[in-house]
Amino acid sequence: MKGNILNYYAGGNTAKGFYDLFDSNLQGLENIYILKGGPGTGKSSMMKKLADIWVNKGYDVELIHCSSDNNSLDGLIIRALKFGVFDGTAPHVLEPKAPGAVEQYVNLGVAWDRNLLKENQQEIVKFQEDIAMAFGTAYRLFAEGLSIHDDLEEIYINEMNFKKANEVTNELIEKIFLGKHSQSEEPTTFHRFFGASTPNGVVDFIPNITEDLSKRYFIKGRAGTGKSTLLKKVANAAKERGFDVEMYHCGFDPESMDMVVVRELGICVFDSTDPHEYFPDRHGDEIVDLYETAVTPGTDEKYEAEIDDVNKRYKQRMKEGITYLQEAKGLHDELEKIYMKAVDFKKIDEICDEINNDIEGLVGK
Repeated sequence: MKGNILNYYAGGNTAKGFYDLFDSNLQGLENIYILKGGPGTGKSSMMKKLADIWVNKGYDVELIHCSSDNNSLDGLIIRALKFGVFDGTAPHVLEPKAPGAVEQYVNLGVAWDRNLLKENQQEIVKFQEDIAMAFGTAYRLFAEGLSIHDDLEEIYINEMNFKKANEVTNELIEKIFLGKHSQSEEPTTFHRFFGASTPNGVVDFIPNITEDLSKRYFIKGRAGTGKSTLLKKVANAAKERGFDVEMYHCGFDPESMDMVVVRELGICVFDSTDPHEYFPDRHGDEIVDLYETAVTPGTDEKYEAEIDDVNKRYKQRMKEGITYLQEAKGLHDELEKIYMKAVDFKKIDEICDEINNDIEGLVGK
């Protein structure tokens, strides 16, 4: 029987720049391979190949997707074997804690024709500079979008009944935990993103992440109505009771929370508003609406013109930011072509086979 695949991001293109949550997901791994090498050296293809092999052997795997290339992976984890392999090139530079003992570098540069790359040195440097500039512009536009979004939050914050919001949160926590505590000796909290701003727009893996959960709470509301605060309180309640927690940060403002998953209880609570708006479609789904319960009735209508103006300006910045992610992706694709001409993929396949043999050696340990 095939294993399950869990898809998520550990790095995102956000209003705070590239935001890195990789270290959190390395917890518990004792065999970590960090791939080093330029674009087009087969890092993502290697991870996909290994994932396919081990899923077909019945192992559950975690696929960490690349927020800057919708078809690429940044990491593969097989938790049952305490194994992980990651793209260790910028912007997600992984710092080893026990080099050689836990982490080992894999230099894919051994497969390069260095002379061919030297011939294209100036072009490579120019592409790298242009890619960095495109990302910088995207992050600036996202930051402007966040600043505009703050204006939207202010409208609703001024119309909020925070006492009612706290009551809703406390009732939800009681309903979720029912006095239960976990027997886990070493509870773990993982920090991730369920979605990201990508060259293909905003993408999320909510259906995949929640498919095995029996209870899903859909938090509805508006900007500034306390959705992230509610989620952080649910996460803290889970931690206090000793449960493992998956905390999914907002791909736009990573200091905000968009989802909390407690797999031991089969539950998740998530911000189900645009751009990741979902509605109940199976047994066990339930809506918790903070706008209805904690915001002055008629607020949407009262501030309709202001809300419409802010939303338009905010979405325009986001749209412009995405175009620069697309530009960076196009430049990166051209850079990849240079490297791919210089790579001996037979050597890359040999390295992949060596890593797979090492994974085989972990079975039964």
